[in-house]
Amino acid sequence: MFRMSGNHPYRLPRVPRLPLLGAVVLLALGTLSAPAQAAGESSVTKAVPGAGPSAALPVVTPTPQSMKSAGRDLRVPDRVRLVIGDDVDSSSVDAIKRALASAGARHIDTTAAGGSAPASGAHARLTVVAGSIKDRAVADALRAAGGTVPGTLIAEGYSLASRGDTVVLAGNDGDGVYYAAQTLRQLVTGKRTVAAVSITDHPGMPLRGSIEGFYGAPWSHSDRLDQLAFYGDIKANTYIYTPKDDAYLREEWREPYPADKLADLRELIEQATAHHVDFTYALSPGLSVCYSDPADVSALEKKLGTLYDQGARSFYVAMDDISYTKWNCDADQEKYGAPGRGSAGQAQADLLNAVQHDFIDTHPDTGPLQFVPTEYSDTADSAYKSVLREQLDPKVIVQWTGTDVVPPSISMADAQAASAVWGRKVFLWDNYPVNDYGQTTGRLLMAPYDKREAGLHKALSGIVLNPMNQAAASKVALFGGASFAWNDEDYDAGRTWRAAADYLAGGDPATARALLAFFDTEHLAPTFGDTNWQPQAPELASRLADFTEAWSSGSRARRQVALRELGSYADVLAGAPEQIRAGVRDPAFLAQTKPWLDALDLWGGSLNATLDGLRAELHSGSGHADFAEAADLAKQAGAIRTIPGTTRPQGTIKVADGVLDTFIKQAPEM
Repeated sequence: MFRMSGNHPYRLPRVPRLPLLGAVVLLALGTLSAPAQAAGESSVTKAVPGAGPSAALPVVTPTPQSMKSAGRDLRVPDRVRLVIGDDVDSSSVDAIKRALASAGARHIDTTAAGGSAPASGAHARLTVVAGSIKDRAVADALRAAGGTVPGTLIAEGYSLASRGDTVVLAGNDGDGVYYAAQTLRQLVTGKRTVAAVSITDHPGMPLRGSIEGFYGAPWSHSDRLDQLAFYGDIKANTYIYTPKDDAYLREEWREPYPADKLADLRELIEQATAHHVDFTYALSPGLSVCYSDPADVSALEKKLGTLYDQGARSFYVAMDDISYTKWNCDADQEKYGAPGRGSAGQAQADLLNAVQHDFIDTHPDTGPLQFVPTEYSDTADSAYKSVLREQLDPKVIVQWTGTDVVPPSISMADAQAASAVWGRKVFLWDNYPVNDYGQTTGRLLMAPYDKREAGLHKALSGIVLNPMNQAAASKVALFGGASFAWNDEDYDAGRTWRAAADYLAGGDPATARALLAFFDTEHLAPTFGDTNWQPQAPELASRLADFTEAWSSGSRARRQVALRELGSYADVLAGAPEQIRAGVRDPAFLAQTKPWLDALDLWGGSLNATLDGLRAELHSGSGHADFAEAADLAKQAGAIRTIPGTTRPQGTIKVADGVLDTFIKQAPEM
């Protein structure tokens, strides 16, 4: 059944993975030498207890629970020896090899633990050991490299030590080894160097990732495959499959999948497994289910069983966005009485308990059933919640969207109140950066993941973000959500936002800077009401405010300086689309953001023309022609629309609206 290791009772055991490379036996301790240490050099030069990595260390996201410097960087030679122990699957091996190759290793000699080094080739001057921390020899190698074996082994955790001529990746389990490999990738500091560190790490929340639960254009199959690989990179472990357009989930939930669609689902499950992600299949029977009909209960379990046969081990029943004050059949009226909140709660409790007891509990390796209720937001008690709190099997995981459908913030008090009303830790369905409602028309939501209080891991069983129709653009927020769920205590929204830009830029500083400027123009995050919980273009707004203040001073010298400073940033904005198109290697990101990049190109030109007009005015000339050009470019930018069929609702593209357009309109009168 489901794993109870550490403090993660909800984490699923893994579907059997790809085979290990070679026979796994104990490491011979003699094959690893103690790492060399320079005379007079401390084994730990910089400790970072619970405050995130210092500027002297590479930025690792999610921020490790403990990360210390261990001295000077390790040199990566052409030939590296890789020793593979227990709990290391081929995906982890591949990730380790890619990290070493990015650091300059051209030959990686792989050997099973306990085996001798390969006879051919030059002797490797760097040894990398990867395996289970429960293996005594791996633990000894970790200590020899300056690492620490934690007293409590939390699921998905790992320890990593790199010093001298040795790197050790010791996972608390197979997931931990894989996540250690993702950290190693971020420790590469140059073409021939890896940072010397000691890390002890584990996730704060057992469930971290996304829920494809938006309305409008669904992700494509290739989008989903790409997302699942991306989740592995950011240590997210959960993908809930519940696209509203999949009729076989909702309107036709009783019907079997056609062979081609079932084959696609199987490929997604295999991709998820390869990247240590749980593919969670969510069925939505509420539009037509007859709760009291054994045939419907059987049909639901049969449908879940079809996905179990494809390899899925995580299941979910969605009761959101349905009417629960009327019955779908007369039999429910007879069994539960008049429709209402209390009777709906009882009917849903009976259905969910049946699925948990008769399907989940009888199928090996499945995790507890997950469930989004009809009353999924707020913390107020009701007859519906009361019945479910008292009647629902305590193993069932309940989702909650916060204090509203799109909450402006989530505090510890909010989460604790929700947990109290549901009688268990709730699982947060965070409706950010979803853009399928009216207030998001024409917008990408690319502000950092923010306004969630540190410490929420104590009150939540996990967080999944509901992303945008634009899968690739959603990576910015998903990057932050996964980092927060891993280590909310040391989460820094700005640092993680910059790391997301660097990730999409492939490490190129100019492209990362262009992306951050682009993200700033798509920073506004609305709610369902009139409140925006993230402001629009705060960086640009600040620069424009500084410029306006300097211009209002009347000093010619201050105006000239202000024109130079704002002109430099205007060049960044105007050049950002071209730099992003040249530097971002993800074609889906470029395709999905195309109208916004096209609009930014025009808005950047409009800002530059506006500044040209102000320069002309400053030098006793006339800026009329420049201002006219700026207005024309702004008009062209404002006419660009979203790509038909890809977004709900459709509309004109918004870029720094209320900030940039206002400045350009008012500038001629300054």
